[in-house]
Amino acid sequence: MRSVMAMVVGIGVLGLPAVASAEEAGACFDTSAPLTVEEQRLDDSLAPGLPAVGPELVRLGGFEPVVRRFAARLCDVRTRAGAEGLTAEAGRELWRSAVDRAKGEHEWDAYDDRPLYWARLQLTSSVRQWRPRFPLSAGDRARLVRRVDWASRGVDDVRFGGVERRVLVTGFDPFQLSGTSVRRSNPAGAAALRLDGTVVQTADGPARVEAAVLPVLWGSFDEGIVERFYGGAIQQGLQPDALVTVSQGRPGRFDVERWAARWRGGFPDNNDIGVRGTVPDATGWPQPALEFIETSLPWQRMVDAGTTPFPVNYNRSFCEWPLGSTPGTGTPVCRTDEPTQGAVAAVGSGGDYLSNESMYRANRVRLGLDSPAAGGHLHTPVLRQPADPTALTDAAFEAERRAIADQVRALVSVV
Repeated sequence: MRSVMAMVVGIGVLGLPAVASAEEAGACFDTSAPLTVEEQRLDDSLAPGLPAVGPELVRLGGFEPVVRRFAARLCDVRTRAGAEGLTAEAGRELWRSAVDRAKGEHEWDAYDDRPLYWARLQLTSSVRQWRPRFPLSAGDRARLVRRVDWASRGVDDVRFGGVERRVLVTGFDPFQLSGTSVRRSNPAGAAALRLDGTVVQTADGPARVEAAVLPVLWGSFDEGIVERFYGGAIQQGLQPDALVTVSQGRPGRFDVERWAARWRGGFPDNNDIGVRGTVPDATGWPQPALEFIETSLPWQRMVDAGTTPFPVNYNRSFCEWPLGSTPGTGTPVCRTDEPTQGAVAAVGSGGDYLSNESMYRANRVRLGLDSPAAGGHLHTPVLRQPADPTALTDAAFEAERRAIADQVRALVSVV
């Protein structure tokens, strides 16, 4: 298990100059405290003798100073209020640094979403293994982890300003990270970072885009992270014109998904946890109990816009549990027409994983808050991995991610 103390004293893991003594760091962090499955992947490398992928991408992306400062400052925190302020501040700093990096030119590809992902896990690992100078309950620690995590995703960083048209967009973290797949990237997350705070030109004039990156975790969805981003902006009177959830989907094409389904199919998340059954309600948010929610994005315009280089498809498919059957048992019926009145949803056009659920939750809260905004989901093509199984990147990998992210921007401009 990776030692947070090594991040603080600057030995071994990150190779940084010392910012605290080994004695101080040892008193500040309990390196035997358990980390999540996702955080434990910070130890994973592509082959013996190669550096661990996550910390190396953090270094290449230029986020080591943010991580190091946070771990060192934790050692100086003396109150719960101080911890709350620090976790929120550090999360926002990482998010803004990632957005700025995504829009700039750097030695390491600006389109790479992975440095943010792994740096965030280093921050949350620090909080889990932190040994504070005051009593801290398990619940309080969990809230601090959530505070730094959500802040570093842009969830509470919506700032539209005076632009008339407004679009909210979410991408996703990398996922399916076992083995050499630990180096995976997610072009939906890369697109969100590139889009956040930008003004795009649309047929109806300029529109400002505010974006966030969602976790691939069932538990975070249960905590209401999707509703916090989309519903929070609506409740604050920011009046978005469109809500676009984006994720990675099928090889070789974009899909505008017609239906979101109120069902979880059980595929494991980034903590290797699978959940199956009806999508639960989000506490504290108004939300109709709909089995399917149909997109209200201008799908025909998106298909016809001629964006390149990938084709854009309008996906009408869905599956439902037969009337009179027990949902979750037997075989669902799949079609491309209209859901049966009274039937329980089984699979949306975008599947039954967190992609589908992001569309469902965003649009359920949109309808619950009676927002006139359009809403729907865009699946990107699958991003292939570098050809060399021991390489973090190559030219083809970077070019494909860039092409996908740029086409997401073009399609959001059509929205």
